[in-house]
Amino acid sequence: MQIHSLGFDDLYEEEYSLIGIHTTLEDFKLAYLLNKNISTSFHKLKNDLTIENQQIKASFSMFKYENPKYDFEWHLIANSTKTENITTSNQLLLTTETKTFLIPEKKKIDYFIKISGEVEISFITKTIKKIKSIEQVMTSYSIDKDTLKSKDFLIF
Repeated sequence: MQIHSLGFDDLYEEEYSLIGIHTTLEDFKLAYLLNKNISTSFHKLKNDLTIENQQIKASFSMFKYENPKYDFEWHLIANSTKTENITTSNQLLLTTETKTFLIPEKKKIDYFIKISGEVEISFITKTIKKIKSIEQVMTSYSIDKDTLKSKDFLIF
């Protein structure tokens, strides 16, 4: 007799859309411009997204916007964080900086917008077009989440 067992991953996979943004803006300035240009209300979360493993502990800034009309939950997430490392050598204080990425295979992307729920492609396309119209944004585009190796970091 064959036995088949289901794991938790077999039962539920979160549905979301992912947008990548290239910009030199700081997180709070980007959130402000998104609120102004695409009619969102991003607000900074008290707790950052923290990733811990054997080698690193990194925190990535996160902003959230909830749209009760369409039942969407949006997150603006920084793809990188810088950590200062201070070491002492021969009575000299040396400082080095380490840059850690949330999604290492997408190092060129500065921020992600994760839109939870089932969203029509036309809505994503219109949103990307509005984001691209922001002068300080170099480019923005949709990302196929199934191509990401590190997509587990986007489940929160």
